[in-house]
Amino acid sequence: MPPSASVQAAAALSNEASPALDGRAGLEEGSQASPAQAPSDEPTARGASVPMPMTRPKGPGGSKPATILASTPADAPSGEPTGPSPKSPLSYLLGSLTSALIAWLCLLFSQRVVLYFSLHPPHYSARFAQSIATAIKTLIVGMGFLSTFSSAFVALGLFLVFIRSLSRAEAPGAS
Repeated sequence: MPPSASVQAAAALSNEASPALDGRAGLEEGSQASPAQAPSDEPTARGASVPMPMTRPKGPGGSKPATILASTPADAPSGEPTGPSPKSPLSYLLGSLTSALIAWLCLLFSQRVVLYFSLHPPHYSARFAQSIATAIKTLIVGMGFLSTFSSAFVALGLFLVFIRSLSRAEAPGAS
C-alpha cells in the first residue's frame, strides 16, 4: 500500500463511529480489524483461546509501565547507597534540646492560660452559654498541656536515641 493510502485509511478509521459501538474496541489507531480479533457472541470451545483486544500500556517507555521502569536497578547510580544516610549523635541531641525547648514554652503558655481563666471566670446568665464557655476553656487548657506532654515525650525519646547512638559509636563492630 502506498504511504498516501495508509494515511487515508487511518483518517477513515478515525472519522468512523466510536470503536466501542462498531466492535473494534481496544484496537490501536491505524490497525484494521480482522474477523479473528472482533468479539463474537458465540461460545468458545473448551480450551480455545479468545483473542484479547490490543491496548497500549500506560506510562512512558512504551512496553513497560512507569512503576517497573522506575524500580529497575539499571536506572539507579551504581556507586551511591540507596538508603538514608546514618545520623550523627549530635543531630539526636540537637533534636532533643529543640523539643525540650518547645515543651518548656508550651508549659509556660499552658500555665498562663490556666492563670488567666482562673482569674477571669465566665459570667453568663444563660446556662447553655455558661456550659459552652466552660467546654471551650477546657479544650484550650487541654490542648496546651497535650502539646507540652507531646513535646516533652519526643524530647525524652530523642535523648534516649542519643544515648543509644553514643553506645553504637563506641563499638563500631556492633550492629
